[in-house]
Amino acid sequence: MVKIPFNLDIHNLIDDLRNFSWEASEILLYYSKMLKEEENKKKIIKTKGGGDPVTSADLKVNEFIIRSLNEKYKNINWSILSEENVNLNNLPKSNFDWEWVLDPLDGTKDFIQGTSNYAMHLALNYKNKPHLGIVLIPEKNELWISDGKNLRCERKDGSQYKLLEPKYKTISEMTLVCSKNHRNKTLEKLIEKLNFKKVNSMGSVGCKIASIIRGDSDIYICLSLPGKSSPKDWDLAAPDAILSAYGGAITNIDNEKLIYSQKNFEQSGIIIATNDKETHGRTCKEVREIIKTL
Repeated sequence: MVKIPFNLDIHNLIDDLRNFSWEASEILLYYSKMLKEEENKKKIIKTKGGGDPVTSADLKVNEFIIRSLNEKYKNINWSILSEENVNLNNLPKSNFDWEWVLDPLDGTKDFIQGTSNYAMHLALNYKNKPHLGIVLIPEKNELWISDGKNLRCERKDGSQYKLLEPKYKTISEMTLVCSKNHRNKTLEKLIEKLNFKKVNSMGSVGCKIASIIRGDSDIYICLSLPGKSSPKDWDLAAPDAILSAYGGAITNIDNEKLIYSQKNFEQSGIIIATNDKETHGRTCKEVREIIKTL
């Protein structure tokens, strides 16, 4: 088991991350309420490179989390990779073993549309693999925390949600959760062929993975076509950390763990997440066999 270096106490670090997260929750909820008024939308919603939306909430949380980490942990040899910093051409200058990966608002389109399916992601990666993970879902009063070994889900008052044991299901018994705003015809054909019991769709990857851990869904599939947009490290690192701590797995279709900090921070191809790492490989194989028929 990898241990947090720099003589840091893991419990103190988690306490700080908890405090940072609930403060970020207040920022997100404030702007979510503001967006309900039509006249506020032009002030809050902007457009970044590629035409994707960004909001004042993204930018405020981004600035808050980075400032909080830098002020609390001065002279620590870790770097911070954030979606918003990458978009501002402000890439990390260092290549440390330990790196924070931040998405201040995952599911921006859902956030703008007024759904509850948006989240803040924060992971601490070690040698390009998630170690700690935070997924904050403000509208559901959920803070998912993986300390590298265990997973818990807390409310703002400190009480914890009870996590259920995963149950193995065949594909025909599974509920699929997939993207709401990033669908393509190839994925639609695959979903139809796999014949799931039910299909749910929502925005944030963190919300999708949380739905799997809660038992609302059983499997997540993401299919990126060549030359089209793919999920990035900040979409997946924190959800990867919490699902792995729960006992699930998120891999490529060949059941290989995701590797982070690759070219353009992209996670391309077919990604599959389930709630049970022991049967995950079997599920990946079944999906592979169906794909061969397409």
